Amino acid sequence: MLSGVSLSAAAAVINISLDDDPGKLDPTQSSMIAERIVYQSIFDKLVDLDESGKIVPMLAQRWTISDDQKTYTLYLQKGVKFQDGTPFNAKAVEFNLLRGQEKNSLRRNELKYIKQITVVDDSTVKLELTAPFAPFMSILTDRAGMMSSPDAVKKYGDDYVNNPVGTGPFIYKGRLKGATITLEKNPHYWQAGLPKVDGVTYKIMNDVNVAFNNLRSGQVDITNRFPYKEITNIDAGAKYTVINKPSLGFRGFYLNTAKPPFDKKEVREAVDILIDRNAIAKVVYNGAVAAAHSPFSKAQFAHGEADAPPKVDLVRAKALLKAAGKEAGFSFRLTLPTTPYESQVGQMIQGMLRPAGISVTLEKAELATQIEAGKAGTHEALFVGWSGRPDPDQNVYDFTVTNGSLNYSKYGTKEVDDLLQQARLESNEAKRKAFYDQAMQILVKDVPYVFLNHDNVLFGISKGIKGFRLVPDGVIRTATLSK
Repeated sequence: MLSGVSLSAAAAVINISLDDDPGKLDPTQSSMIAERIVYQSIFDKLVDLDESGKIVPMLAQRWTISDDQKTYTLYLQKGVKFQDGTPFNAKAVEFNLLRGQEKNSLRRNELKYIKQITVVDDSTVKLELTAPFAPFMSILTDRAGMMSSPDAVKKYGDDYVNNPVGTGPFIYKGRLKGATITLEKNPHYWQAGLPKVDGVTYKIMNDVNVAFNNLRSGQVDITNRFPYKEITNIDAGAKYTVINKPSLGFRGFYLNTAKPPFDKKEVREAVDILIDRNAIAKVVYNGAVAAAHSPFSKAQFAHGEADAPPKVDLVRAKALLKAAGKEAGFSFRLTLPTTPYESQVGQMIQGMLRPAGISVTLEKAELATQIEAGKAGTHEALFVGWSGRPDPDQNVYDFTVTNGSLNYSKYGTKEVDDLLQQARLESNEAKRKAFYDQAMQILVKDVPYVFLNHDNVLFGISKGIKGFRLVPDGVIRTATLSK
């Protein structure tokens, strides 16, 4: 594919700023919110979410679930083609789900319950699970349900991460690394009347204030982050508005339990109870976040008492450090995103831990670099948040289960593993919540991850943009947009 392609000035193009440069444009390799935003334009999913968070048809126009909750039959849209002209059918679904289960796929834990895929006919596929798995349809609304062209995957091999091909409304044309990603209208898109513009250009702007200035000047139509200090400063004549709604996600930092100093849970708990979440929410985020102590926001049924932040307790923190043999204090490295707000959070954490003799060195890194460090386990503390998913399993399982694909804390206990597994097998929400409550009783003491807040979805949008839909997963969908 071409690199550095730009659309003509006369074309109707939606310009969207991203605060991170997407790493890999392949859903099986992805763990960044910026990537998910780009994916929505390139890839369709088997099912999607509507504005209320309800699962709705997409490439699967309907589905049935067996009484034992172990067999899912998907009835697919007919006549759909991938952007390279190859047909989308049941065989393509089989190819994508098997690929998602491969060892090197970050979707493997989400799809591991599929034991048998049967291609009934071109437009019908039957999925048999090893056991009931409550989050299954929810998982298919995101990257695990995104369909890549089998021909393109075979053609490009390892380089498919730079050559994505889906059935979505826009076709990938190229990128300038660290600057832009350019998409053009899919003229053969299967949804009638969509997309409504000629293209989408994603502009990488790590500094939220630079993105804001581009929004004000009209160089950008949508920003995926908005300056917190500007939320209350919008005047009546502004040509933009702000979307500021609670999200499903969380923000905080991993503690590497596999190496000192965080191999001792007393040390981790001491750090946890020294942090004043409410102060961070007020000073840094202008109140546009909720102080947190769990992965479950109020928007999820698993939200519970564990989410109430602990009171700052210097006396207890010092006692915990003494029990861990760290009475004299210690130092560690906290790796942060390059965004100015997280730098400010890091500075506040430095000040909050200092009275206990804990010295924090702040180190900045791009998100893709942080993720690689998390996988390799070379970090001490890693500030990486999560944009959130509709089913609570997707906010906790891979982060805390032993050897989970997002478990950069290198944490694992059989008790938590078993509780999270039971929650996956149970379809009753009240019973599932009880399992999550029990798991959180352990996790708030073991502290593999220090939860700081539940972020809001905070987009800046030009008033000239029409057709914007706010979906609870907080990801910008472009097919219906016009300007």
